[in-house]
Amino acid sequence: MSTTPTSTPKLNRVGLSVVDYRGGKTTLCAGCGHNAISERIIDAMYEMGVAPERVAKLSGIGCSSKSPAYFMGRSHSFNAVHGRMPSVATGAMLANRNLLALGVSGDGDSASIGMGQFVHLMRRNLPMIYIIEDNGVYGLTKGQFSATADLGSKLKTGVINDLPPIDTCAMAITLGATLVGRSFSGDKKQLHSMLKAAIAHQGTVMLDVVSPCVTFNDHEGSTKSYKYMKDHDEPLQEISFVPVFEDIAVEYDPGSTVEVTMHDGSRLRLRKLEEDYDPTDRIKSITRLHEAHDAGEVLTGVFYVNTQTPSFIDLLNLTEQPLATLPESVVRPGREVLEQAMEELR
Repeated sequence: MSTTPTSTPKLNRVGLSVVDYRGGKTTLCAGCGHNAISERIIDAMYEMGVAPERVAKLSGIGCSSKSPAYFMGRSHSFNAVHGRMPSVATGAMLANRNLLALGVSGDGDSASIGMGQFVHLMRRNLPMIYIIEDNGVYGLTKGQFSATADLGSKLKTGVINDLPPIDTCAMAITLGATLVGRSFSGDKKQLHSMLKAAIAHQGTVMLDVVSPCVTFNDHEGSTKSYKYMKDHDEPLQEISFVPVFEDIAVEYDPGSTVEVTMHDGSRLRLRKLEEDYDPTDRIKSITRLHEAHDAGEVLTGVFYVNTQTPSFIDLLNLTEQPLATLPESVVRPGREVLEQAMEELR
């Protein structure tokens, strides 16, 4: 009697298989770009060997904010109210700096009702990954234009957008985020490398991922459809990422590569497709984004990276221990502290 041998799942450096990084079954529309982003997050976390229990998934309201349920089911998760995810993420990171915060938002959640919170998160350089799943419409309320919809783009109903878009990448760079990029949910290789770099970065990572809505914004006249992205995508560079624990040789033409050493010693390698582009130059990054907008390009890639600026956690000199594990004698000031404060106010 013969038996069919069962294959042993491949384990990563912390002894987990890719199955350990999956979540529940998606309830989003078939073909939704958000599902492709979830798959890339699963792959990146698995390959980087991140323990799922160390990750805090945070979201607001919208189709995008449902997607954390579809990856890393063993991680911590908090679904905040509309546009208020950044404040919840800030509180979580201040309480436990050992967490890896992963915020998933949408163009409505971030660029409309949540704009105020988005602005202050970017300027603080809080160590977290902030992903905007950007489809240019409000999918849960039947496809109205969002604040990132391009001027002149058309709804399925024939309505033309007559307002200019908010460029969340240009805004994030201006405000102080230290790793900013844009990708396309259909570009598996580029997005995968950017997510691995995001995991290694100790500061605010803001990734705007164009993610077509197959129900309301994937038609002729849309500037965030699969076809439009494939026709107008202008990559800045070819991206590869070399984790510190896996030193793989990557070949590039001499003199055409920018290599950035990340906080953990990993290396982000950017092979230039434009000879004069420097992703460490903040002003040039913003200028290139404006040039792409004027030319009708959808620029993708890593626009800006800065590994030297201290994070919000470092500036506050927070303890390495989670606040909940500290004894009361440390977290609760004595009566003499109160009396001193009161005396100073007399």
